[in-house]
Amino acid sequence: MTPEVMWTPLPDARTRSRMGAYLAWLEGTCGFRFATYEEAWRWSVGDLGAFWASVWRYFDVRPEGTTRPDGGPELALADARMPGARWFPGARLNYAEHALRLPGRGPDDIVVIGRSQTREPFDLSAAQLRDQVARCRTGLAALGVGRGDRVAAFLPNIPETIVALLAAASVGATWTSCAPEFGTRAVIDRFGQIEPKVLIAVDGYRYGDKDIDRTAEVAEIRASLPSLETTVVVPYLDPGRAAAIPDALGWAELLDHEGPLEFDRVPFDHPLYILYSSGTTGLPKPIVHGHGGILLEHLKALALHTDLGPEDRFFWFTTTGWMMWNYLVSGLAVGSTIVTFDGNPAYPDLATLWRVAAETRSTYFGASAPFLMACRKAGLEPGRAAGLDLSELRGVGSTGAPLPAAGFEWVRDAVSPSIPVGSLSGGTDLCTGFLGPCPLVPVWVGEISCRMLGARVEAFDADGQSVIGREGELVITAPMPSMPVGLWGDADGSRLRAAYFETYPGVWRHGDWITITERGSCIITGRSDATLNRGGVRVGTAEYYAVVEALPEVADSLVIHLEDPGGGPGELLLFVALREGRALDASLRQRIATELRTGLSPRHVPDDIVAVPAVPRTLSGKKLEVPVKRILGGTPAVDAASRDALADRRSLEPFEALAATRAARGSTDG
Repeated sequence: MTPEVMWTPLPDARTRSRMGAYLAWLEGTCGFRFATYEEAWRWSVGDLGAFWASVWRYFDVRPEGTTRPDGGPELALADARMPGARWFPGARLNYAEHALRLPGRGPDDIVVIGRSQTREPFDLSAAQLRDQVARCRTGLAALGVGRGDRVAAFLPNIPETIVALLAAASVGATWTSCAPEFGTRAVIDRFGQIEPKVLIAVDGYRYGDKDIDRTAEVAEIRASLPSLETTVVVPYLDPGRAAAIPDALGWAELLDHEGPLEFDRVPFDHPLYILYSSGTTGLPKPIVHGHGGILLEHLKALALHTDLGPEDRFFWFTTTGWMMWNYLVSGLAVGSTIVTFDGNPAYPDLATLWRVAAETRSTYFGASAPFLMACRKAGLEPGRAAGLDLSELRGVGSTGAPLPAAGFEWVRDAVSPSIPVGSLSGGTDLCTGFLGPCPLVPVWVGEISCRMLGARVEAFDADGQSVIGREGELVITAPMPSMPVGLWGDADGSRLRAAYFETYPGVWRHGDWITITERGSCIITGRSDATLNRGGVRVGTAEYYAVVEALPEVADSLVIHLEDPGGGPGELLLFVALREGRALDASLRQRIATELRTGLSPRHVPDDIVAVPAVPRTLSGKKLEVPVKRILGGTPAVDAASRDALADRRSLEPFEALAATRAARGSTDG
């Protein structure tokens, strides 16, 4: 059954949108004419070289080497194998140079808006941003930082962090960051693998009404990184405390250097930054992304698919430990003003981020799907709230987890009926979304609008055949420029191949279940390594949560299927975190069972329902399905998950206790 259409492009969308302008340019310049977005997508994945060369020309990417008189590259894709695709050989460019071009913006235009619960608003104009990057760049160079060195940041989402990233990139150094709410073990596990030369850190931060001192953590991190030569401290919570950190350089001292704003133009795949997998099992994978791939991918995704440009204010709630922060920074490359926020999004209430969006006149606001669903559960109506003017808002983005149909409906009913929901799916691995919005495509309730240009996403059935209209493994069957350059320290590429290309040689396996509809829209139904397969009836965990969390008593949930080695149905366990004042009584148990029986199947009624204080999530909001499954299967928690990578370090304790009880019972039964 076709779901409800919640938003339809206006009849003149082709003439009003950046996607439409790009398609008109393609027709006028290259002779390609596409009647529909689907036709354009098929061309973009069928002729990758021509498509990405067109992105290069359309956005006026300015490299050194191998460029034709018309501005296009001599060769876009020299080798299409995966892994190992070779893009734009011989071209040399710098991500920071293009980010700081700030197309369409004047020197006095505000291009970074900084909001924080720790200090007063802090904004930067185009001229100020360029000046601070030049000063930071000169300061880093004076510390001996150059091409190939690593600069690590233990910083929140504030303007200084953006300055430091762009300065590091400008000298050809490689950036990496962790949010200051990370525990020290999680930070050391990440930074220890890449041996940074410089650490830039804050002394602490305020989260809601709580002051969080991080000076002890900074000291522990420094002591665990023998490669460090310099520590720079940004005085954020308490200038006096920051100044007392021994043998550290102050942020003002680093910027107390005058020098030109120059850029080291590096090869297309030169490491720009290192992101990390969630680190729920073992050491997190250090994923290396290159200057050119990130630049081209983000230009396409932000300008064409999200329709952002110089008149926009782009606000995505994120921390520096989530790839959406890197995505947000790239808003500068399309000329948008970017809005940063550091603090507790639920303090003093869940309307905090909506107030920031209104105050900053944001035109596009993004957050995680769990945040939007929490707003729905709390009964928020930001579009109707007194004193909350969201009239500038023309899009709401969602990612981090599949957004259920109820989330789409809430945005329509509680925020605005006239703006689209841009549901985005991608990941840290590619530092982008490959499924997402398009200003020329409708938004269907509960679905992602389209496969994005240049992303040949397919659904593979059990035989490895591409299917439409049926659920399958999400795979990418052609290279994308923002696929990882590699994993840090993985000299022979074996870890990279094992992570993404082992199941289907030459094809990227992402680890999600996807259905691609006949209309071209997409539905993500959960992780393929956490499938609920009971008696041959397979259900994705996202479908399961949509049913359970629709109940008003349930704040969050986690479902685990423990398979039977003998081939039986196994055991299905449902864990629920309840809203304050609610209890898991017989009536609620029965209602949960009834909803699952009618909404999914009788086979997916859980064998047991357990109340827990909180569902374990990573700091970026992802549920720990596989690690909890391993704990319940007997794996020690210390081996199954890194507590310092969790939003709530104590959230695994109930599962450890249950595992111990089950083990003792099994021993007694034996």
